[in-house]
Formats: sequence, C-alpha cells, structure tokens
Amino acid sequence: MRVLAWFAAACSGAVFGAVYLLPEELLLPAGVLCALAGLTGLFFRGNRRLQILLAGFGLALGLCWTGVYSALVRAPAQRLAGTEGEIPASVLDWPQENDYSISLLVELHPEEGGRIKALLYLSGERADELRPGDEVTVTASFQLADTLAGEPSNYYYAKGVQLIASAGKDWTARRAESVPLWALPAWFGRALKDSVAACFPDSTAPLVTALLTGDKTGLPEAQYAALRRSGLAHVIAVSGLHVSFLAGFAATLLGRRRRLSAVMTIGLLVFFAAAAGNTPSVTRAACMQALLLIAPLADRENDPPTSLASVLMALLLWNPYSAASVSLQLSFAAVAGIFLFTGPLNRRWTAKLPRKPKGFWPKLRNRCARLFFASLSTTLGAMVFTTPLTAWYFGTVSLIAPLTNLLALWAVSYAFLGGLVTALVGLLLPAAGTFLGWVASLPVWYLLWLVSGLSELPFASVSAASVYLGLWMAMTYGLLFLWLLWRGGRGRPVLPVCLSLAGLCLALVLQAAALTAGRLVVSVLDVGQGLSVALYSKGKTALIDCGGYDAGEVAADHFQAMGLSRIDLVVLTHYHDDHASGIPQLLERMEVGLLILPDVEPDSRLRAQVLAAADACGVETLLVSQGAQAELGEAMLTIYPPLGDGGSNEEGLSILGTAGDFDLLVTGDMNDTVEGRLVKYGALPDIELLVVGHHGSKYAASETLLRAVTPEVAVISVGYNTYGHPAAQTLARLAAAGCAVYRTDQAGTVTITAE
Repeated sequence: MRVLAWFAAACSGAVFGAVYLLPEELLLPAGVLCALAGLTGLFFRGNRRLQILLAGFGLALGLCWTGVYSALVRAPAQRLAGTEGEIPASVLDWPQENDYSISLLVELHPEEGGRIKALLYLSGERADELRPGDEVTVTASFQLADTLAGEPSNYYYAKGVQLIASAGKDWTARRAESVPLWALPAWFGRALKDSVAACFPDSTAPLVTALLTGDKTGLPEAQYAALRRSGLAHVIAVSGLHVSFLAGFAATLLGRRRRLSAVMTIGLLVFFAAAAGNTPSVTRAACMQALLLIAPLADRENDPPTSLASVLMALLLWNPYSAASVSLQLSFAAVAGIFLFTGPLNRRWTAKLPRKPKGFWPKLRNRCARLFFASLSTTLGAMVFTTPLTAWYFGTVSLIAPLTNLLALWAVSYAFLGGLVTALVGLLLPAAGTFLGWVASLPVWYLLWLVSGLSELPFASVSAASVYLGLWMAMTYGLLFLWLLWRGGRGRPVLPVCLSLAGLCLALVLQAAALTAGRLVVSVLDVGQGLSVALYSKGKTALIDCGGYDAGEVAADHFQAMGLSRIDLVVLTHYHDDHASGIPQLLERMEVGLLILPDVEPDSRLRAQVLAAADACGVETLLVSQGAQAELGEAMLTIYPPLGDGGSNEEGLSILGTAGDFDLLVTGDMNDTVEGRLVKYGALPDIELLVVGHHGSKYAASETLLRAVTPEVAVISVGYNTYGHPAAQTLARLAAAGCAVYRTDQAGTVTITAE
C-alpha cells in the first residue's frame, strides 16, 4: 500500500469510529493519544517507522477534526435549536411536495454569522414555485436534525443538514434577478428531468429520470421494489457506473487529445455530480475518475487503494458525519470489493481464452465470453462487501442479483447514454427528442421486463432477519476469509463455493420449514405503524390486513420467502391506510384467491381504490355485512361482521382463527365499546394469541375483552407514531392479565406456531 493510503485509511477509520463509537467529549483526548502512539514509530526502522507514524497521525487527524467539526462547525445550528424567529435564507434546491406542506433545502444566514444548511417546511400559496437561487425570509421554529422517526440518527447530518425548520405560512420570497452560478447545476438537473418527461413515454420516463439524476420520486413503488428485490437498485443511485459511462462517452467525443480530454471530462463530471445532488456515491465516483484521468498526465501510476482511501478521507473531512450515509458506505464497499476480487476472478476465468483469435465468429465468441466474465466478476466483486450492508440496512438479501446484473448491465449502459443524449437533444429540438425517446426506450423496456420477471421468482429476495440466512452469511464470509488466509486467493475456491451453496439451500429449506410447520403459523409482520398478519396452515395461506410501511412488499416478501406465489385469502378489517394501503402493491405481486372486505363506507376513497385494484388484477371480492367463515388448511377463520358505528374503526371486521385447541383473535382498530359487543355476541373461546387492537391504543384490549378470552400471548403491531401507542394503560392491563407481550417495533416480525 502506498504512503498516502496508510494515512488516508487511518484517518477515515478514525472518523467512522468517532461517529459510531466515541462520545464527542472523548474525541480530542483520543486524538492526542493516537498522535503520541504514532510517535512510537520513531523507535522502528525502515517502512515500519513510516507506516506507524502515518497511521498514528492519520488517526489523530480523524478524531480531532471530528471533534472540532462537532464543536465549531455545528455551533451556529446549536445556537438556533429550540428557538423561534425571523431569518433570511437561500433556496438551494427545488421544492418537494409532502402530504401537508412543501419541503425545501435552504441555507440559513443568521445574524450571528455562519451558514447553516436546513430542511425547511412551509405552506401557503406559491410555495411550490420557489426556485434554487431565490431568497426567502421565514419566521420559523428550529430544532436540531439529530432524529429520524423519533429515534436519534445521523441521517440528516450525513447530508450536511443541521436543522429542521418549520415556517408554515410565515414567509416571504424575493426572486433572484439571474440564476446564481452555484444554482446552475440544480437548474440543469430540473431541465433534464423535464426533457425526459417530454421525450419519453410515461412507462419509461420515471426509470430514465432515476438513471440520469438519481431522483426516484417519480418511480412507481412497484418498480422500485422490483429493482430492490432483483438486486438492481444500485443503478438508480448515481455512482461509478454512470460516471464511467459519461467519461467514456466524453472521451469518445473529444478524441485523442489527452490533456484537453482530461480537463473537459473532469469539468463535465464535476457539473454532472452537482446536477445529481452531490450525493456521496456520485461525488466518490467523480473524484476517483478525476484521479484516474490526472494520474497519467502527471506521470504517476494510478493506485486504486490510494485513490479509494484518499477520496474517502476527503469526503469525511468535508463532513465527518457523512460516514453515516448508507449511500457512501455502499459505494465505497462496492468499489473495494471490485478492486480486491474482480481482477483476480476475471484473469482466472479468461486465462484460457485466445488473445487474438482469427476469423469473424471466433472473434465474436471471444469478445462475448470476455464481456460475460467481466460482467460476472464485476458483479460478484461489488457484492462481496455490499451484501452484508444491504442485509443490515434494508433487511433483505437478493439471491437473484448476480443473474440480474449479468443480464441487465449492458442494457443499463445503453439506457443511460441513450437517455442522456435524448434529453439533451430534447432541450434544443423537442420533436427530434420525442422520436429518439421511443428508440432509447427499447433497453429501458427490456430492463423493466427483466426486473419484473426475475423479481417475482420464489426466493428471489429473502429476509435477512431469518436466523438461518444469518448463519449462512456468517458461514460464507468465514469460508471466504479462511480461503484467503490459507490459499492467499490462489487456486480454485471449489470447496468454499460448494459449501456456501449447500448452506444456502439448507438455510432456505429450514426457513421455509419454520414458517410452514404445525397446524397454524401466525406471523405478525413488521410494517411499522400498521397491521399485517400472515397465516399458513397445511399449504393454505391468508393475510389479515395489509397496511403500514411498505406493507404490500413486506407481505409479498414473506410469502415468497416460503417459495409461494399465491395467497388464498386476504381479509381487510377496515378502510384505513395503516390497515389497507398496501393492497394494490400486494395484488400486483401475488396471486390472490379471494379478497374479503367490510360492506361499509361506500364513499370511502380507500375502498374504491382497493376494489379498483382487485378488479384490475381479476381478484374475486366478497363484501361482508353478516359475517362469514372460511377454511384454511386445518384452521377455520370466523369473520365477525361490523358491530359498531360512527367511524371506520368501529365498523370494521374482527377475525377469530381456530386450529385444534389454538385460537387467535384479531380485532382491527375497534375500541373498548365494540370489544364489549364482540364479547357479548361473538361467543369467544379462551384464546392463546391476541393481536392487540389499534396498535395498543388506550381504548383497546379492554379489561372486558381480556377477562373473556384470557390470552396467553399478546402481539402489538406498532411503529414510530405521535399517538402514544402502545399506551401505558394498555400495557399495564396486558401485564395484569398475565400476557406475554411482544411488540413489532422491538422484536420485528413475530411468528408463533400452533403445534
């Protein structure tokens, strides 16, 4: 490793340690200790001396700078936090529409000095007409951007956002006479998006926009979910793939004048990175591509480890808290894996291919084989370190990803370059851009078809929460480490690969068996502040409610992890988003036999949406007003009719599931009054499992209900909320009733098996 790499790697490692492990008050003392430890290198000779000195001072710089950044750079934000007042600001990016307001990325200019990046929420007429470069004056309340969904988080700090400001309608704006230079990339990015929307068909425009700019807000949820399951979501996080395409395209246009080509390409990459929002992934890619272009001009050999470590250090020194960025971690992990594994794999697989075959067909076969092995080795190399990160952050592992990337990457390059050329032409010649848009859509349609098909395969994506999958991943990385340690990466890894594949098959079998054993398996899925209960009994499946965070995808993933593509029965208790919003997603992904709904609220928007989705997918529906029963393998489901009135919660269905001597009860969002009616008219038995109503509201799980059914286990489906769920009173009642209580916000998906 080169000299600079030692220093940069140590500095970067220290910043990660400072952000994730050490409290702020210990950073400066720890930095001083590292500097003193580095001085011990003076007692050594040769390379060891230099390495210890560089590592020690690199650690010291990383720790001390993070401490200084926290104490000084964030000081203006800390002074404003918890206050309310009038302050001028510059609009940095285009407004984003939310449910009840507009959010803006702004730079605040407090009287005390300093510039503070903040996320501003405001409303009122013409708020959505604000543009980058505009000046606004807001009367707002300010709080530190140190939480996400109610939990401490560095999510906003990683983006450089120090404050969250809420202004409501108390703001005024002044339009800039001309667009400032710093705002030009944002304007160009917006023009590019508008051109894509005008030139491309509606079916391909969202994906092309995401490919070019990383903006996935217009991408349908089903498409984005399919990209994630198939392992291709990285193509819409603008990074090295896009930058290399752009650099190659620029080099082709500029010809062989090396210096001019390098200077122009670097300028183009800087502008492109700014237009894409200067995310860590695109910034990393642009910097590394710039180093690759500069190295030969300075008669220096490009050293990948030095480049990677140096760029990482530069990004972390600019903002130490970007260490918490998932985008940055995935980007650098992918490149590190490519540097370490792609080259050796590709050389091994292409060693026996002829270098200069003669004849057209031998040349074509040789070129195709080399392209195949290059794509495969790059995909596998990138996945080595990104797979555990993806499992940790997103809770899933895409098993189909190697095949998807192998079949898709060639189309991604054509889609990106075709989309870019079409958008640029469309800015000048709209008619020509529209024609090119249909041509450039061909690889995009292929991508959509490929991703849709592969993502629907059983076991295409599996939950990382499975203990069996966790053990398999630990075994696989252990085998990889032992092989590298023992063989030094030389020789054929036949034994580790075979053992890993056998372990994967065993893990999938065990996971499926765990979810299909016994008379009835009940899984209360982790969908945040919502409800979705999956049932399985002897080959038959059911789902009660499908609402909450990404509920349709979570439910479909759960059943596909069992190797299933069909749900026999779906029951909705009532028409609220936290119980039914995931139905359209679910019906797009899974075959559903029957959908049961309460025959209430004929004017409900969500009822109309659910019925329309069922009709579009050809799913039979049953509107219940008098109750019903349904067989489910060895279980019987009793569906009680609406027993209350006055609102959707009170007019919902409730479900009793019985399998032998095991009973479960799902009460939806009914309150204590309706629970009393259910006890009076429902002839409820003693039950083993209660899915607590209304996410543990103080009006649910009443003493009347608990005395009547005496549950042994209670599961509360709950996520971050501002309602106080689960209520302390409800938890106390459940404890007094002798229930073992499980919460999805603490335990994740809760699965209970009735033997």
